[in-house]
Amino acid sequence: MKHWVQAARLRTLPLSLSGIVMGSFLAAGQNKFDALIFLLAIGTTIGFQVLSNFANDYGDGVKGTDNEHRVGPARALQSGAISPQQMLKGIYTTIVLTLILAIALIFVSFGRENLGYSVLFFVLGILSIAAAVKYTMGKNPYGYSGLGDVFVFLFFGLLSVVGSLFLYVQQWNSFAFLPASSIGFLSAAVLNLNNMRDSDSDKTSNKNTLVVKIGIRAAKKHHYLLLLFSLVCALLFVQLKYQSPFQYLFLIAFFPIGKHFFTVLKNKEVKDLDPELKKLALSTFLFAFLFGLGMLF
Repeated sequence: MKHWVQAARLRTLPLSLSGIVMGSFLAAGQNKFDALIFLLAIGTTIGFQVLSNFANDYGDGVKGTDNEHRVGPARALQSGAISPQQMLKGIYTTIVLTLILAIALIFVSFGRENLGYSVLFFVLGILSIAAAVKYTMGKNPYGYSGLGDVFVFLFFGLLSVVGSLFLYVQQWNSFAFLPASSIGFLSAAVLNLNNMRDSDSDKTSNKNTLVVKIGIRAAKKHHYLLLLFSLVCALLFVQLKYQSPFQYLFLIAFFPIGKHFFTVLKNKEVKDLDPELKKLALSTFLFAFLFGLGMLF
């Protein structure tokens, strides 16, 4: 059980839950919050994230990307704690459990009356599962072609925030794309940070992430822009939907993000960026919470 918990990489959950927290707060600001929808959305998102972590462990493990040169913590397949066959069973089991949660979430949100919405979100659920699995698994994993950043922005940012908000209010809100983009940019920054840390081993394993393609110097500039764009989108939303100075509460989260910015700026060895992954992920969750809290006052 200890090895499965380690393979699930629970430390990645705050980042994946940030979009759900943001979307739920936006719904609460419209007096549309529903506790059951929230709990099912949290459960479904945890399922997607654990599935992604299992699939990444398996995909990088069988391809040999996870080897003795990897900087981060040892993966389950890499260490031999879990066999490839066992991990595949874990992946299939997680897919089934996540689908059950997703179907329950869709039914609670839309019932029998909104079949079109139910079908749409079921398809989005299937696409989310496919995105989680195909990042490193299969013959042409998109994570090995430099497309991981785009998918993280779309699924962790736009779909997570705007999609979860829709589950509550059942109508599209174009303004929600701004805070959704903030979460997406910060999530992409976490992935970029991870790929900078692993750039040397990724390069030798033919894992052509965006960092490998553009180099560390350009990747750091890309990182600064992601952090800046997340701040700009949040500020723009507040300016367009201003009601109270409490809406600027989220700026507190940008103190640790700003500190992180200068840490990356001064960095000389990318392997030393490993501790920053946890800090930026937790800062993203703090941003989502404070941004949403400020909307309620």
